[in-house]
Amino acid sequence: MKVLLPLGMLYGGLGALRVMAYRAGWLRSHRVEGPVISVGNLSVGGSGKTPVVEWIARTLRDASLPVAILSRGYGGAYAGGPQVVSDGESVRMDSAQAGDEPVMLARSLPGVPVLVGRRRDEAAALAERRFGRRVHVLDDGFQHLRLRRDLDLVCATPDDLKDWPLPAGRLREFPGAVRRAHAVLLAGDGRMDGVETWSVTRRVLGFRDLEGGEAALPSRAWLVSGIARPERFAEDARACGIEVAGRDAFRDHHRFSDADWERVAARARAERVDAILTTEKDAVRLPPAADSGPPVRILRVGVDFTEAERFRERILAVARRAA
Repeated sequence: MKVLLPLGMLYGGLGALRVMAYRAGWLRSHRVEGPVISVGNLSVGGSGKTPVVEWIARTLRDASLPVAILSRGYGGAYAGGPQVVSDGESVRMDSAQAGDEPVMLARSLPGVPVLVGRRRDEAAALAERRFGRRVHVLDDGFQHLRLRRDLDLVCATPDDLKDWPLPAGRLREFPGAVRRAHAVLLAGDGRMDGVETWSVTRRVLGFRDLEGGEAALPSRAWLVSGIARPERFAEDARACGIEVAGRDAFRDHHRFSDADWERVAARARAERVDAILTTEKDAVRLPPAADSGPPVRILRVGVDFTEAERFRERILAVARRAA
């Protein structure tokens, strides 16, 4: 790691210069009509931001506030300008086109339009043209400074606050960048001096089958995933009382082939499991072969806030004040 520290310093320094350029007005940020709530992170993957985006969008929707989710659509093959993944009634793009997080969010949040775009200011403008003025929830937006925001939230873990920028560590910026945010959503029970901090914890919401129906807890499962932190997925499964017979961990955002699945299913059958267990993000990338072999169960994960009602009111107050 020491060999990579100079490169990490350079990467972090370039990120800091970019922030300065926006603050000085050398690079321009854009305001859209509706309020913007950004959820982002410091690290490359596995920070828990997607469940937070879902929680916030659902909270706004359930409070009868019009809302849209704006995502970069990482891993999607779409080209050109912004695209509508979901109009709130039907999902119009698959994960190969739009990326896995936008499709997962679109499936989980009926009534909420989801859009993707390399430039989120253009995606927000498209949302307002198509669906009217609304609250925009910016997914993975901490470093996307082109779009001005009314509330800037950054998800972090205690380890993030001691890490280094790429390639020396897993961070996109120096840890001190969290102080640029309006509030830090910190995993666990820690606090940060001088920064508004909310404690957030993961929790298992339940299980679904491939058709989206509720499913029972499997007693013995084979785990398959293509996410940044597969060890956390295994911890979630074991915490539910599932016996983990084994697992296949592919690279983050891996697009499963039928051949991949045949190998996974063969291992699962040999271990006589009740089910093959995967994540919601992975479920949108499963191949047709997933319909054969042991039944597939999808583990659903959400978030809890230590002061959930106060955090809810914080979100709603910003949305209504800026609306």
